[in-house]
This record gives sequence, structure tokens and C-alpha cells, in this order.
Amino acid sequence: MASNVKTKIGITRKLPKSTLERMQTLFDVQMNESDEALSRQGLLNMAANCTVLCPTVTDNIDHEIIEAGRGNLKLLANFGAGTDHIDIKAAIRAQVVVTNTPDVLTEDTADLTLALLLAVPRRIIEGAELLRAGGYDDGWSPTWMMGRSLGRKKIGIIGMGRIGQAVALRARAFGMEVHYHNRRSVSPAIEDDLQALYWTDMDAMLSEMDFVSLNCPLSQQTHHLIGAAQLENMPDHAIIINTARGKLIDETALVEALQAGKLAGAGLDVYEFEPEVSPELLKMKQVVALPHLGSSTLEARTAMGERMIINIKAFEDGHKPPDRVILGLAGDNTNSN
Repeated sequence: MASNVKTKIGITRKLPKSTLERMQTLFDVQMNESDEALSRQGLLNMAANCTVLCPTVTDNIDHEIIEAGRGNLKLLANFGAGTDHIDIKAAIRAQVVVTNTPDVLTEDTADLTLALLLAVPRRIIEGAELLRAGGYDDGWSPTWMMGRSLGRKKIGIIGMGRIGQAVALRARAFGMEVHYHNRRSVSPAIEDDLQALYWTDMDAMLSEMDFVSLNCPLSQQTHHLIGAAQLENMPDHAIIINTARGKLIDETALVEALQAGKLAGAGLDVYEFEPEVSPELLKMKQVVALPHLGSSTLEARTAMGERMIINIKAFEDGHKPPDRVILGLAGDNTNSN
């Protein structure tokens, strides 16, 4: 594809300044000037008029969008690791290459997972809000605002990819006992390093855990992976953390389990009907709800932009992009980054 004519690039959302400046130097950029998700028609128009489309998790890139670009669109360079918002099969049929940005958001997403893992049992948000509201007038008391510790507790990690392993490493540093469920076990060397115990049966693992962290991709197989039956199977004192994809959990069942005291708490960064969040979840003191901050650091988002540019340049120069998504092997599809 190498030539003196700059490749036409469509950018669907506002990206970090350094990424935009680099792309405007390297490519012929058409961009969404606002920081609001493009309308359906806006996506159709952009796909029809560019060689490379750079979507984010807020863009539903389905068969119709891909077909709108037929003849022009050659590459979907996704800004983010997760690709469940892209119809990969339709892209393959249309001979459109799909890339993502794995690796670079692993550490920040794992950090946020641990932040939630601390915030829920230690009642950090509840305490901060109480203090701001003037609820500390009587001062310290031996039995006031007691939470639960992490040390010697069992954490069950569902999805032991890059982010799951990073979460396990951090959990070990807090003295937690690491368990995990995955499609297959990781290597014995990784298990030894993380002192992690593999469970083939997810439900059996859930019944024994104090904490559960969701770090797996969203797919047809994992949609509502955690539903009413799984929540019922967990101990009443258990806490669930989700920094992966909202649709991994049946949100209605989660609300019901929390209201019934069948679950002690939840730390959530993603939601089933995002950006809509169940009002009931937001009313519960035992729930810490964040507005999708998993990879939201300057470092991670800038690195994602650089990774995206590398994929585009490789494709433009006639080489195989380093982060090409193969159906069923879409990297660590864990955060709407």
C-alpha cells in the first residue's frame, strides 16, 4: 500500500493530543470533532470514505457499517483491546483486517481492579462520603465502619490472560490465596509464580471464594457468565469485581442478589447496558460503581494510540500488523478501553 498519497483515516472519537498530532502528520485524517459517539449515519459515512477506520468501544461496527466501506475500507484499527463491538466475521468476509491494542492497558486495568478490591470491603467510598456529609462529628469508635481485610482470603479470578495474571500478582502481594478458572490452565511456571490453583469447574470455584474478579473476554459463550444460579452459589459474604465487560453479569440478577443479602458487595467499572447503570446499584452502600475507568490513565491511553499507529503503519507498508485479530483469538478482550 506504500505510496506518496497519504492514507485516509477515519477517527470516530477524540483521542489523546499526542496521538492525534502524530496521525495528522502521518495520514489524511477525517475525525469526529466532538467527543460524543458518532450517530449511526455518521459511522456509515465515515466507513464509506476512508481506508482505515479507527473505532472505539462506543462504536457498533456491524455488518452494515463494514459493507458501507466496501471497495475503500481495508483496515479496522481499534483503539482498545476489546473487539466485541466489531463483527469480526463480517470483516473477514469483506477482507477487512482488524487490529486492537493489547498489552498496554494491562497494568492500569489490574491496578483499578485492586482499587475496587480494596474499596468495597474496606468501605472506602462510603467512609469518604460520610465524612464529607459531616458524619464524623462523634469521632472514632472501636466498632464503627468496620470492613473486611484481604489477607488470607480466597480470590477466584475468571479469565487468566494478561490482566488476570496481573490481578493475581497484586492479590498475592496482599496475602490473598489465588484461584482461577480459564478455558485451559496456564503453564505450570506461571501457576508456580502466582501460587495459583486452577479449577476446571467455575461453579465449584465460586462456591468457595471470598472474592471473585471477572477478567475474561465477552463472547457468546461468556454472555451472562454470572447469572442468578452462579450468584446463588456464591457465599453470602462474597464480593464480586468486574472491570472486564458489563454483559458478563446478568445485572438484574446481581441487583436481586445484593438486595437479598446473597452477596456482600460489588465493585463495578462496567455495566450490562452501559452507559446506562441500574439506579438500584447506585443506591447501595455495598456497591462501588465507577464510570468505566479501567484504562483511563494518560500513560495507557497514549500507549494505546501509539500501538494503533504501529498497526496502521505496518498495514500501510504492506506488512502484517503486529496486533491483527484472528477470530477467536482477539487478545485480552477485557476492558472497554
